[in-house]
Amino acid sequence: MNESVRVVVADDQEIVRTGLRMILDAQPGIEVVGVAGDGRRAVELARRLRPDVCLFDIRMPGLDGIEATRALAGPTVADPLAVVVITTFDLDEYVYAALRAGARGFLLKDAGPALLAQAVHAAAKGDALIAPSVTTRLIRAFADAGPAAAPPRQPVDPLTDREEQVLGAVARGRTNSEIAGELHITLSTVKTHVTSVMLKLGVRNRVEIAIWAYETGRART
Repeated sequence: MNESVRVVVADDQEIVRTGLRMILDAQPGIEVVGVAGDGRRAVELARRLRPDVCLFDIRMPGLDGIEATRALAGPTVADPLAVVVITTFDLDEYVYAALRAGARGFLLKDAGPALLAQAVHAAAKGDALIAPSVTTRLIRAFADAGPAAAPPRQPVDPLTDREEQVLGAVARGRTNSEIAGELHITLSTVKTHVTSVMLKLGVRNRVEIAIWAYETGRART
């Protein structure tokens, strides 16, 4: 029997924290192991409890969700945790900052229990889930609206045709299971290709794969 996905929830509104905890604890295979009302407490809890997934609101006092995400999953973190950001604000600037800080998912608070649970399970498995209503626009914002940066690095080895297909699917926000169905390959084969793409691109997660795909013009919607 698989162990439950352990989650830390952080939101500055008590009623929201309570609601999220109740929703998640009611989902099969998910257990909320800690809650916090601000970013600093959330980071302390996460570092102590080492949950499988952190679910953070963006707007919190002291240390906001973006800074808390960066502290736990940013580029300089040696052993990053999986963070899903949840907010009422569907704004490109928030999404851009959250995903650049290392978040593996971005959801709106009206997403509903099923999508919330899906995002938590996806993050725990290393997938990235962004609210379907904004997936394409928000991922493309990395290339179109992000701060100026050096040209995207090229792969250390050329991508194979199949890896290019997987790259495009990841950039469109597809999960491993969806990619397997689209390409008519096994789930384990998808995981192998995703891992190979990350190694060749020198990136750490699926969100960074998607960013690279759009920055290099390989992703098309």
